[in-house]
Amino acid sequence: MNITRKTRLQGEITVPGDKSISHRAVMFGALSKGTTEVTNFLQGADCLSTIDCFRKLGVEIENTPEHILIHGKGLHGLSESKVQLDTGNSGTTTRLISGILAGQKFRTTLTGDASICKRPMGRIITPLTEMGADIKSMTGNGCAPLEINPSALHGIHYNSPVASAQVKSAILLAGLYADGVTKVTEPYLSRNHSEIMLNFFGANVTTENTTIAIEPEPVLEGRKVVVPGDISSAAYFIVAGLITPDSEILIKNVGINPTRDGIIQVCKAMGGNIEILNENDTNGEPTADILVKYSKLHGTTIEGAIIPTLIDELPIIAVLACFAEGTTVIKDAAELKVKESNRIDVMVNNLSLMKADITGTDDGMIIHGGKTLEAAVVESNLDHRIAMSFAIAGINAEGTTTILNSDCVNISYPTFYQDLEKLYS
Repeated sequence: MNITRKTRLQGEITVPGDKSISHRAVMFGALSKGTTEVTNFLQGADCLSTIDCFRKLGVEIENTPEHILIHGKGLHGLSESKVQLDTGNSGTTTRLISGILAGQKFRTTLTGDASICKRPMGRIITPLTEMGADIKSMTGNGCAPLEINPSALHGIHYNSPVASAQVKSAILLAGLYADGVTKVTEPYLSRNHSEIMLNFFGANVTTENTTIAIEPEPVLEGRKVVVPGDISSAAYFIVAGLITPDSEILIKNVGINPTRDGIIQVCKAMGGNIEILNENDTNGEPTADILVKYSKLHGTTIEGAIIPTLIDELPIIAVLACFAEGTTVIKDAAELKVKESNRIDVMVNNLSLMKADITGTDDGMIIHGGKTLEAAVVESNLDHRIAMSFAIAGINAEGTTTILNSDCVNISYPTFYQDLEKLYS
């Protein structure tokens, strides 16, 4: 993909459905009685991997342009897959389904693509094993492929060393099958879509500070789920509007859950002109339209409790920081190293090729903004968030930027490049 400089982005856009919520709607619908209808489902590769896995577990799922219909089998209605489950590139699918499979009465093996087979699964193996699960890394390196055998689960109180919605959700989902209450305490509160949606389907999940508890053996009932636009996808257009001269972009119906809205807080802290309009609520998830305009930005420090609310947005925030006067420091974000790529290294390497003043650290980046970016050939590392970040960098760089393996955006945003072109005026 070749990207050339643009001087004006104007228009209105609707981003695809939230990836995290789309995954969970399929999973929880599969475990419910009756039919769950999901509209605005994200038709990205990751979420399609979730559908594929649950079909192999005996769940009938209809995927049409209008909606997804999941004909639930109930909490104990899944059946053994005749083949190994393949989660593709999806860490969410891999970790969350492991919690569900830990409570089943059949054996399952679980794998994914080359990236998934390098990502750390010890962070779920440890707590699930503590609950009594029989789960192991088949290669012995703490990564997929995973083998999960039947076992009796018991409730625990797990103090998670990381604020991770995937870790928390895996434990809570295993807790559905435990013999007592299961609790997870995080260092900071990670995104809470599982808690909201499990309660919406009929579970009993409570939150006190950063401790989340779930009661076992609920009766989940099929629901109608309307998926809001994904703020992680909206982030690219938020940043594009702020850094591209003479730009104004309206992004419609975006989820602004407080455990996900760190990108908005950071952009405002940097002087960004952002308005939140038409606030609403969908199935317990707050939504709004977001209006962004070109702004004069300044550096900031991003650290601590806000990091889990914008962990997926840090690559595009690094691009944003290149166009802010002064220094931006990102810290407490070592989690970036174990995403689809090592996002610290990849962002530092690629932005350095574009002549940005950026340095990587053990847990983040230091960016001295205000320098003109120059076009370069950049490698996406098959990471969708890297590819989209450099598309936005490219329209603000001198020359033509080439993004290698750019079609990896299909993982979360198949129409990203087309939607971006719609804003060219």
